[in-house]
Amino acid sequence: MSQSPVLLRISILGSGNVGKSCLTLQFMYDEFVEDYEPTKASSYVKSMTLDNFSCDVSIRDTAGQEDFAGVNENAYTFTDGFLVVFSLTDSDSFTEAERLLDRCATFQPDERVPRILVGNKVDLVDQIQVSKESAIEFANRWNIPYMETSAKTNHNVQEVFYRISKEIYLRKFVNNQPQYQLNKSNENNCCCIL
Repeated sequence: MSQSPVLLRISILGSGNVGKSCLTLQFMYDEFVEDYEPTKASSYVKSMTLDNFSCDVSIRDTAGQEDFAGVNENAYTFTDGFLVVFSLTDSDSFTEAERLLDRCATFQPDERVPRILVGNKVDLVDQIQVSKESAIEFANRWNIPYMETSAKTNHNVQEVFYRISKEIYLRKFVNNQPQYQLNKSNENNCCCIL
């Protein structure tokens, strides 16, 4: 009998026009929607197999509405992990990422809730305003991974969702399991829960 898939909840946060919805739609449907105009927060679910476990990845795309009542609480509280997205072509969105990470830490202070900083629009080479070095330094200050993506070319899109999903799974299900150790001094060779 196979196990039911585990639910992994991801909130994707960022300023407007950084490509959150485009990243989500690229991940969900393997297509880039050039003229997508989100009007409200949306939720998506995709079934995946990561290594040897089945999961349903639930993505909450805030559509840049993190400051609105209700969206705020749901996006920050009812999640297992965060993708904090900024546009490499918009230095203001990079500055906003710090405020969003502060809010993540306020609502989810537990370090087991993973966060990944995502620099999107890496394909727009001639419009880059945020250097890779600056983004890496910023991510290192927060002790979180940094990845660059392009929703348009599908560069690292699957990889960033795979990575956050795997981090959530490991922190939520594997690292929280009781540790078993064989106690050699016990004549019955029983396992002891530590």
